[in-house]
Amino acid sequence: MPSVPFHYVDLRTFCYATEDDKRVEAALRHYLPEEFEIEVAPTEGHHGDRIVVLSARVENADEMRRVLGQVAEIDQIDRVMDELDERVDENCSLFLRLDKQAAFNGRSELGEGITLRAKVEAYPAKQEAAVENAREAFENAREGAY
Repeated sequence: MPSVPFHYVDLRTFCYATEDDKRVEAALRHYLPEEFEIEVAPTEGHHGDRIVVLSARVENADEMRRVLGQVAEIDQIDRVMDELDERVDENCSLFLRLDKQAAFNGRSELGEGITLRAKVEAYPAKQEAAVENAREAFENAREGAY
């Protein structure tokens, strides 16, 4: 089984007052391994409305494989791989925005609602090396090597 070239993967979403907490949590769990702990941080919007921030940091290689496997199911994964130069920054962090409603319905799609930030391993820590490592990880995930 190939190694996972990430230090960690962060997933985060917001649950607004008009949304059901359990459904938003279920959407986030679509990308996470079973029984994974989600941090819940209640906060308040500008006008006093309730907002709950749900987040998870995945650091274990097997658990990151689960996340990558779900992300690799995105219909537009080829587009994501073509855009890696723009999606990986100078600090070797990969950014994706995922559709929260699709995740609740058991699908992986690009869209709004869930943010993914992954710290890509790269030696030396340069954007070009991180892009290549991320590309290889997505190719392995797409081929089911994870």
